[in-house]
Amino acid sequence: MVARCNVSPGGGTSANLWEKTVAVGERSFRIHADALDLAVMSGTEVHQGDPSGIPAKTLEQYDAQVAICAALFLDKMHDYGTAWRILRPSSLTDQIFIKAQRIRTLQEGRERKVEEGIQPEFIGIVNYCMMALLQIELPEDTPMELDPVQAERLFRGMLDRTRALMLRKNHDYGEAWRDMRVSSLTDLILMKLLRIKQLEDLEGGAKVSEGADAGYMDMANYALFALIHIASGQSTT
Repeated sequence: MVARCNVSPGGGTSANLWEKTVAVGERSFRIHADALDLAVMSGTEVHQGDPSGIPAKTLEQYDAQVAICAALFLDKMHDYGTAWRILRPSSLTDQIFIKAQRIRTLQEGRERKVEEGIQPEFIGIVNYCMMALLQIELPEDTPMELDPVQAERLFRGMLDRTRALMLRKNHDYGEAWRDMRVSSLTDLILMKLLRIKQLEDLEGGAKVSEGADAGYMDMANYALFALIHIASGQSTT
């Protein structure tokens, strides 16, 4: 189990979260195909991707931000269990939309009423995307309250699959995301959200759509790219 990090009641990370989560990543956050129990449960074929040609710096930065997101997920699971299992994928989509819309509002310089910045919102987007993916793919007879060890394993397995998608796309498109503004990544997340919401409004919804899972993974990766930019000192606008 990953060591817990201090998290404020409002969901924001503490000042020393970076140091703690880097240690988390070094100790226990590893990307292994054999950890993908969910893929076996759902019968989904998983391709881990070939990291050849991907700069080591990109992998290090990406994994560091994933470790921060995983640490917060585990902290909240310690406090609340797997209460998120009650939420339907459409409800999780709406939660992601609220966070993305708030990021855009802050980027446009509107007055802030809640003292919580942009970074925690991107972290929330990553974690909500993982929850939505799990809700889509877990069998219907899966217990509502998951064992913490199982929940962590499933969560990390979904992060593995999202990372594998990033590797494949980064291999094909190069480091194009590095030239994008954080605000552009926010807009891409909102665009993906509108597409998923449209699918969910159709009869059958995202449950039967082949594009929904990829959409959640894309949004998580856009949010992780934004977190890398922010950690590197780039403007959030």
